[in-house]
Amino acid sequence: MTEIGSNRPPRPAESFFTSAELIEEAYARLNPSVWGYVAGGAESETSKLRNREAFESWAFRARVMRRVDDVQMHTQLLGSSLRIPVLFAPMGSMDSFVDNGGAAAVEAACRFGTLPIVSSVTPPSPEACARVAEGNKWFQLYVRGDEAWIKDRVREIKAAGYKALLLTVDTAVYSIRERQIAERWLPPTQRGPKGADYGAMLDWDVASRIKDMAGIPVFLKGIQTAQDAHLSLQRGFDAIYVSNHGGRQLDHSLGTLDMLPEIAEVIGGRIPIILDGAVSRGSDIVKALALGASAVAVGRLQAYALAAAGVDGAIQLLTILEKELRTTMALLGVTAIDQITKDYVTKVAPAAHSQGPFPHLPKHIRL
Repeated sequence: MTEIGSNRPPRPAESFFTSAELIEEAYARLNPSVWGYVAGGAESETSKLRNREAFESWAFRARVMRRVDDVQMHTQLLGSSLRIPVLFAPMGSMDSFVDNGGAAAVEAACRFGTLPIVSSVTPPSPEACARVAEGNKWFQLYVRGDEAWIKDRVREIKAAGYKALLLTVDTAVYSIRERQIAERWLPPTQRGPKGADYGAMLDWDVASRIKDMAGIPVFLKGIQTAQDAHLSLQRGFDAIYVSNHGGRQLDHSLGTLDMLPEIAEVIGGRIPIILDGAVSRGSDIVKALALGASAVAVGRLQAYALAAAGVDGAIQLLTILEKELRTTMALLGVTAIDQITKDYVTKVAPAAHSQGPFPHLPKHIRL
């Protein structure tokens, strides 16, 4: 059940002109416990902070006097056409902040023209999420049972029409999330008695058997080092998903954009790389692409937009990111996604902004 903390009437999605406005509305509408779940990270939230600082640590090197009157932002990813290289990351317990849970995100992404990734720990069912809108959809799986259980889940996912499977590999145990502890709140998936800890038993051999049984592209979500990227290549996985779970699992990890260059070097363009973790603006998308990502995924931003204005709010978020992406590309001097290379960025000391990428948010909103 959605845990909205305000009775204020919803605003039309087209009345939001910036991502910050969607965030402010989400803050006003969600109760503090759900806000803490969405906005918070693990322990000291250092990993979450580093995700953002990593983006602030790269500056652009713009080229000028180039024609940029026709900027093209579409791309291809594992057989799917994307209007912009931005996916909706899988999120658990989405029914806590939007009606119809994960199905709302699927509808928004497909209507806009990009890919949703449906979480295995959010309602409604995988089949219900897959039915809400036309377009390709991917599915994210947490291992919560033995191999017979996994086979049943994979069979269901394929029957529902999902075109790829992401196996999350950075959740061997559930982390210590102090904002949630302070609110005495757990997401629905963490309530009730616990069974065997299958996540802690996941290893490369199990992951490889899942890939072999799937019959659709499979990749690992949570790769954070060149060594594990190399193992992913050796084992024949179809893509790399660079993530530290939004800073919600292991505290004191590198920011994901800082992880990316060594991973991209190992991959060498042989398979796609997706990155998430504090992607907040069109300029962030460009930095990730410049350093080797094929596309990015947004999690918290997606949640805020859905909480603010439902499906239409999430479409408005993607529209805002599209405008920011077009503007950044034009001012950088590029007109197509494949023109964005490392030549256009340089390492710098991170800028110190209050509220990170959203300095105009009211100071009482703690991201």
